[in-house]
Amino acid sequence: MQLGINLGYWGAGMDADNLAVAQEADRLGYAVCWAAEAYGSDAATVLTWVAAQTERIDVGSAIFQIPARQPAMTAMTAATLDSLSGGRFRLGLGVSGPQVSEGWYGVKFDKPLARTREYVEIIRKAMTRERLTHDGEHWTLPLPGGPGKPIKLTVHPQREHIPLYIAAIGPKNLEQTGEIADGALLIFPSADHLEDTAVTYLRAGREKAGKTLDGFDICPTVPLAVGDDKDVTALADTFRPYTALYVGGMGSRKQNFYNQLAGRMGYEREAAEIQDKYLSGDKQGAAAAVPHDLIDSTTLLGSVDRIADRMKAYAAAGVTTLTLAPAGFTLDERLASLRAGTEALERAGLA
Repeated sequence: MQLGINLGYWGAGMDADNLAVAQEADRLGYAVCWAAEAYGSDAATVLTWVAAQTERIDVGSAIFQIPARQPAMTAMTAATLDSLSGGRFRLGLGVSGPQVSEGWYGVKFDKPLARTREYVEIIRKAMTRERLTHDGEHWTLPLPGGPGKPIKLTVHPQREHIPLYIAAIGPKNLEQTGEIADGALLIFPSADHLEDTAVTYLRAGREKAGKTLDGFDICPTVPLAVGDDKDVTALADTFRPYTALYVGGMGSRKQNFYNQLAGRMGYEREAAEIQDKYLSGDKQGAAAAVPHDLIDSTTLLGSVDRIADRMKAYAAAGVTTLTLAPAGFTLDERLASLRAGTEALERAGLA
């Protein structure tokens, strides 16, 4: 099992620290550095900045939002980043959510699975550097009856095949991801529930494509906080606002993928309470309603030995790249967490 690092969103006042974290992860041998985007910093610019100032670590989009870009533009960006980084780019895609898709980009959040499938088909075809044509429900290339003509990508990626990941939570999206992608980007992963909530659907998708999970990258992001085992409760409490935001406030009452995931892990009643409090404006109450076990099972908390044991559980559950989101109020604390992650992986015998 390899380790990755997730820098989250740029522009939150820790940009210099984020670059230092990426460089330390590069030095320590982490496999990939991911950057996110929502409606602030865009991931492509951040990844270019990081790639220019690192040497070995892959850089990946977690995620490029599908409603933000036409698929051919995403293919151009991926090819350019792969070329500039010397073959170190990983393309992560996701549909975002209805509030961002429709409120920020003005793109209807309808038929997300079909839209994702077409999007990936167009990117794959563009990457072959053949002349691009596509006749689908969401895109037609070239547009009929006009001056457009089939065009081929002029940029040569460093590699013939750029790894393509999809951020997936729901069963149908997970199955399609297994079918059409090279990896899955997961969030709130519990090793105890990973088979039932994710792997079984990814496996079904691979089987539909005539493949197995061999070579498929299962890549969850896991918050990390290092400390004494007797302080695990306090460490978990630092992630209460984060968990409450996703389970309670990320999306609408009817369409919150993270809330539904918590329900599938056995926290349906608690997830409903968190959402009720969050959407009513009681964010502190929502955070207080998050069960300790939900946080503890979806994070890495405590001593290096305890974290090593949890890493073993993730590896046994099928995780191939464990992406860490190290907590810390200072740069030194975040760098220390990175080093603890490497040490834990070694103690677990997974390095």
